[in-house]
Amino acid sequence: MGAQRNHQNCAVGLYGVPYDGTTSFRPGTRFGPSAIREVSNGLETYCPQLELDLEEIQYADFGSLQISNGAPEPVINVVKEATTQIVNLGLKPLLLGGEHSITSGAIVAMTEIYSDLILIQLDAHADLRDSWLGNKHSHACTMRRCLEVLPSNKLFQLAIRSGTRQEFEELNTTKRLISFKSGHEATSFEQALAPHLGQPIYITIDLDWFDPSILPGTGTPEPGGFLWNDFAAIVDVIKKHNLVGGDIVELSPHWDSTGNSSLLAAKVTRSLIMLLS
Repeated sequence: MGAQRNHQNCAVGLYGVPYDGTTSFRPGTRFGPSAIREVSNGLETYCPQLELDLEEIQYADFGSLQISNGAPEPVINVVKEATTQIVNLGLKPLLLGGEHSITSGAIVAMTEIYSDLILIQLDAHADLRDSWLGNKHSHACTMRRCLEVLPSNKLFQLAIRSGTRQEFEELNTTKRLISFKSGHEATSFEQALAPHLGQPIYITIDLDWFDPSILPGTGTPEPGGFLWNDFAAIVDVIKKHNLVGGDIVELSPHWDSTGNSSLLAAKVTRSLIMLLS
């Protein structure tokens, strides 16, 4: 997408995390970062919504981490180290997953820098289990692990539509669940963020937030999701705030022979680069 290798004068630093060691349904997210890169040249560099052009933005792509596809703990630690290094270079980190377990490593790194960090989650699933299949660092537990290290305890979970009874009871009790209906303005989301103008925000986007009709290439597709215009409504809110980092996870490109899922993921990446810059 026109990224640089040299980080000098850049505002954003991308890197991939090709990992799917805790995938619980359909594997393949380890191919996500390369798929996004491969199709990205098919996108226009200009975004009419944000009125920005990638050709006028300085950002670096550091490639992908070399990791094993075993237990998640070493991967999460490496993600933490890599995120810290990118921030120390003066860049805002943007991770390309990979499965959702990687997010907790980035959040550990970011909370060491931003004690008042706010976390926004776009996802079909709550990911609030304490463990899943005996693994406390499963992709189904990533928001639980993030909450354990998030000093502000500020987590906004946008339009979650799948989870256990216990997860939804917690979502409703804590008021972390933000309502949003496809085809509508993101009014509830805007109201929830309004008191936090200027505070640092990290966004994690699990691509299964989108409806399987437009993004089937994910490991855990969930009917009843959202379309591109819905994501654009979210972007209109976030652009008013202080986004300091983010990730795009759970693209499993081989489950979509059309390549459309990878293209949508690349377009989400383009939007986040612009919001971060």
